[in-house]
Amino acid sequence: MHVVDSHFHWWPRALYERLCARKGYPRAARNERGGYTYWRIEGKDPAFDVTNVWFELDEMLARMDKLGHRVDVISSIGPICPHFSDLPTSEGRDDAMLWNEQMAAMQRQYPGRFRGAAAVPLVAAETAIEVLDHAVETLGLVGVCIPGSIGNGGRIDAEHLEPFYDRVEALGVPLFLHPTDTLFADLLDGYDGALYLGLGRVIDVSVAASRLIYSGLMDRHPGLKVFMSHTGGALPYQSGRMDKSFSKGVKLAHPTSTYIKRMYTDTVSAHAPGMKFAVEYYGADHVLYGDDYPCWDPDTAMELFASLGLTAGDQEKIFRTNAERLFGLSRNSEADAAADAVLAAGVS
Repeated sequence: MHVVDSHFHWWPRALYERLCARKGYPRAARNERGGYTYWRIEGKDPAFDVTNVWFELDEMLARMDKLGHRVDVISSIGPICPHFSDLPTSEGRDDAMLWNEQMAAMQRQYPGRFRGAAAVPLVAAETAIEVLDHAVETLGLVGVCIPGSIGNGGRIDAEHLEPFYDRVEALGVPLFLHPTDTLFADLLDGYDGALYLGLGRVIDVSVAASRLIYSGLMDRHPGLKVFMSHTGGALPYQSGRMDKSFSKGVKLAHPTSTYIKRMYTDTVSAHAPGMKFAVEYYGADHVLYGDDYPCWDPDTAMELFASLGLTAGDQEKIFRTNAERLFGLSRNSEADAAADAVLAAGVS
């Protein structure tokens, strides 16, 4: 069986080593487990403290091989996504460029097996577009990750970012929405992080996607492809409430649920009923297999998905062909060759 894992996280050490040398916040430090501790804000607890598993791609792919299938992966940023917008514009640009170049290097090292999604700083639309164009057109990355908020409250639906969304739509790459741990942390603190990890991240991705809808961005950009993690957060389960709760301040051409169902989502839900409802709500054409490795166990993810009893045709869509279509994987084989030629010529 050929599987494309659409929700996978590999992080390049090169960025974290740069952050270890950084003065002030955000910053990082090596920890005793072969990974890094990362702080966004001075005086706050670390945003995360991860082991070496996030940084060892050979070992990660070997772990996937134990599933007994061919598993290709699409790597997204995850909770460090806000970092690139936390910094001054030029520094955020440089860190995003480093991240993207590392992703592209892995695409070349593992052709067809590994694909990367781009980082962008969203402080200024012009810089975001510059970084996006370099990531997609020069490096051949297959998507772009955006945080749930810019810094500690800046909105991803801000008017000044409209040209960025214009360009994403024109390039035809999907926006990847992943919880980014910047919002709701104070509201959901305590219990050793359980309340935030269990509920806060679901709220984070739900609010981010809702801003793209209520702002009219999806009306103005009918070709924009949005990929929500974690079965779409709370949106599928509350879309009826959202449809009936329109106010005069929301001017959309269609009910909220129309836009939610235009989006794509993954199968990252820790119980089979959640996965099954995602397939029923979005349709098998808009759901992609994912296991959130190394945040979740690939064996459990595969076992739960197998228990849904889907037809062979729907399984094939969710395991492989939806990802190939959404991320343009066959198309990007040509982009990889073009990126090799450009980089060999000394263009970065």
